[in-house]
Amino acid sequence: MASVETTRRKVAANPKKKTGVKVLEMPSARFDELTPDDPTLYFNRELSLLEFQRRVLEEAQDERNKLLERVKFLSIVSSNLDEFFMIRIAALKQKLKAGTQDLSVDGKTVAEQLSVVRTRIAELMKEIYDCFHKQLLPALMHSGIRIVTWESLDERERAALKTYYEETVFPVLTPLAVDPGRPFPHISNLSMNLAVVLNDIDGREHFARLKVPERLPQLVNVPMLRTPRKSTHARKFVWIEDLIAANLESLFPGLEVVESHPFHVTRDAEVAIKELESDDLLETVEEAVWRRRFRKPVRLQTDIGISGRVLEILVENLAVEQSDLFRIKGPIDLARLRQLPMLDRPELCDTPFEPWTPEIFSSQSEEDMFSVIRHGDRLLHHPYDSFQPVVELLRKAAIDPDVLAIKMTLYRVGKNSPIVKALLDAVEHGKQVAVLVELKARFDEESNIEWARALEREGVHVVYGLVGLKVHCKIALIVRREADGIRRYVHLGTGNYNPATARLYTDLSLFTANEEISMDASDLFNQLTGYSHKADFRRLLVAPLTMRNKLEELIRREIELGERGRLIFKTNALEDKETIQLLYEASRAGVKIDLIVRGICCLRPGLPGVSENITVRSIVGRFLEHSRIYYFGNDGNEEIYSGSPDLMPRNLDRRIELLFPVLSEKIVRYLKDVVIDKYLADTRKVRIGRPDGTYATGRGSLDSQEWFVANRAKLRSV
Repeated sequence: MASVETTRRKVAANPKKKTGVKVLEMPSARFDELTPDDPTLYFNRELSLLEFQRRVLEEAQDERNKLLERVKFLSIVSSNLDEFFMIRIAALKQKLKAGTQDLSVDGKTVAEQLSVVRTRIAELMKEIYDCFHKQLLPALMHSGIRIVTWESLDERERAALKTYYEETVFPVLTPLAVDPGRPFPHISNLSMNLAVVLNDIDGREHFARLKVPERLPQLVNVPMLRTPRKSTHARKFVWIEDLIAANLESLFPGLEVVESHPFHVTRDAEVAIKELESDDLLETVEEAVWRRRFRKPVRLQTDIGISGRVLEILVENLAVEQSDLFRIKGPIDLARLRQLPMLDRPELCDTPFEPWTPEIFSSQSEEDMFSVIRHGDRLLHHPYDSFQPVVELLRKAAIDPDVLAIKMTLYRVGKNSPIVKALLDAVEHGKQVAVLVELKARFDEESNIEWARALEREGVHVVYGLVGLKVHCKIALIVRREADGIRRYVHLGTGNYNPATARLYTDLSLFTANEEISMDASDLFNQLTGYSHKADFRRLLVAPLTMRNKLEELIRREIELGERGRLIFKTNALEDKETIQLLYEASRAGVKIDLIVRGICCLRPGLPGVSENITVRSIVGRFLEHSRIYYFGNDGNEEIYSGSPDLMPRNLDRRIELLFPVLSEKIVRYLKDVVIDKYLADTRKVRIGRPDGTYATGRGSLDSQEWFVANRAKLRSV
């Protein structure tokens, strides 16, 4: 940490000195001379999100990481940029078209935001391709993995690939001509295409579009025709569009291929779902998903060598603006590099690990899961702890003759979900099952519609969501008949009920039979499935009803303590202006505040007279940091809440979210003294936020995530 803190102190002490990063010109006035709404106190949301993408890119640039993990991070940041265009750029363009006059939190108009964001994207794209060309390609070549061009192959390699092309690729291809009788075709979102110019025997020029098959390997393995001397692991690949471009004559016999160029289209995916005008939410969401396919393009990527005439055809027919055009020097869509980490090269990847199953939840345990939970709250820390106990609880509930009902929320469940299978088994065993399937989970709408219909067909009571509110909370309620009466068991989490992402994301799962939390869970499900105007809960903080006010109350309690106050928030995003203002107020009161914010952070730490007592950290590593933990020192009487919400207006005001209190002292100690403290001690995967919104990179050796991988089984079960 020393090197990070040293850099931070130098920047704070002399903000105009060149330190290799852009530095914010600090406000000349102190806080008491500024209004809380002064735009210089906040960092732009879109720029902050791009800074997060830069931190992901740093993992690809970091030579301390295993090579194929670096490749994975480069594919991730490329995929993240696709989504940034589909959602954030699309939203800004919609606002610009609508003439929206609202200013961003940092005082920028929509046009100003688009301008600065596009500049930052251009800088980031340059860094991405510099990393690919100058760092990863040479390193891959050194390790025997080469991505080459068709021109570099010898005759035998070309012949072998041509056989693959004729047998596997050619049958899938569908050339689409463009002429007066055949209009320019629809270009699907994120598809890779070839624009082809042809001449016939009469010298007339023709244009055609060819879609590159998505379901075939995007990096085509070049057959090894001789044994390499140096390594038995040597592999050679060509991009599939290069292979197709080299064999276009097979698709256009009798015509001359004049030129061909790859291009890639990103479409607006920010479709408003008009819920208030809908009689059937499911049909409305289905229609919105269908309409998304035909939304206006927000980005056109082409190769840098594309001719003016071909570019003109694309720009005119796709109706893209010049500012949405990106010419790429290198392969388009580096998200496709995700194929390489699947190679059988374990020495180039992180060491695999199996999540640990606490003994009390293992198959060898003599104690029933319900008995375990009844005796005290239990916590799982994913992915270090297995997600399987969550699945097993639902499986056992499904067949337990004493279980009467199961109720839960589903947001993103993934394919072949064992959770859904357990719910279907529960119906077969005569349980009453009620499930809220959030249809408006972006990019999972189609999957959720399918699951909702499958559950409904089997007799599950399915609610599709609430009008005007997205249901984002993660909660399951099991009602069981026992010797002393009806008892309720509750699972609460920070992540989705998805075993696949539970191996990739850091999340928390709490099992409890606490009576007050159980009653709150019943009240919440009555609101979700029926009609209820209940606005107070015993233990749970529920957005948009009680959460914002309770969080303010808890922060103000620390403010009253002044220098004895302590706040530690771990969240995915900090954007809510009211919360930021409260944290500034707490800092001015002397409260020590540590923020661990993975992504967007609109708060500026270290501003004189404003946020001197606030540090901002971001952990970017092997796993996606997804857990939320809100710690309040309370003068030694510590309180911790965890749950589904980030500190964003949408989470606090426009979604059904839950924060649950951690009531077990043992779990409080684990979350504070182990989890939080280990994150605060991280010196390798940590980035320290600067006042200008950039981050200083950790150069130490303590990787908090790898520490948990190595030590989870040694920690006491919670």
